[in-house]
Amino acid sequence: MIRVFVVDDHAVVRRGLRAFLDAQPDMDCVGEAPDPKQALAQLAEADVLGPMPDVVLMDLVMPAMDGISGIQAIKERHPAVEVVAVTSFSESERVAAALAAGASGYLLKDAEPDEVAAAVRAAAAGAMHLDPAVAPALRALTGTQVLPQLSPREREVLRLVAQGMTNQAIAAELSISERTARTHVSNILLKIGVSTRTQAALWAIREGVAPPP
Repeated sequence: MIRVFVVDDHAVVRRGLRAFLDAQPDMDCVGEAPDPKQALAQLAEADVLGPMPDVVLMDLVMPAMDGISGIQAIKERHPAVEVVAVTSFSESERVAAALAAGASGYLLKDAEPDEVAAAVRAAAAGAMHLDPAVAPALRALTGTQVLPQLSPREREVLRLVAQGMTNQAIAAELSISERTARTHVSNILLKIGVSTRTQAALWAIREGVAPPP
């Protein structure tokens, strides 16, 4: 079961998401909070007593503490917890800020229920899921960095990383050893100046190495 935690300042939204998540055969809503500060307090308690959520659905505009800061704080304190931003805003700056803070997904609040479920499952699997409406915002960010010298094989590996593939899956896809795949990924992260696979996936989408998911 994928354990999900909901953070939104509107009780109706929290209840609706909770009911939807609990109706999924592979999901369990293990908690909710009206703002990131209360969410962080509950996560700290869950870190001791359990169970910790696998995925947090995070609104971006809330009182007391904004969602971007909340995402960053969660990833700093609980790096194994994935966060999906759920908001009404699709501006490129807001998308970039959420993903740079560590979000592994970005959904608009008018997304279809299946889209929400897909984003949760993707985040739990270590992949990135972006609302289709966010693609233009990502394209607006293209070209913000100087493209480093990636070899053709590294570009191929990076494209697969952006699809959410693990090192094992990449190795199978390219008929190479898992160790070689891991080395390629490490070299790619170093060359493009990022520290996580999610950041590498975002970079690949920005630079046109991989299409938006």
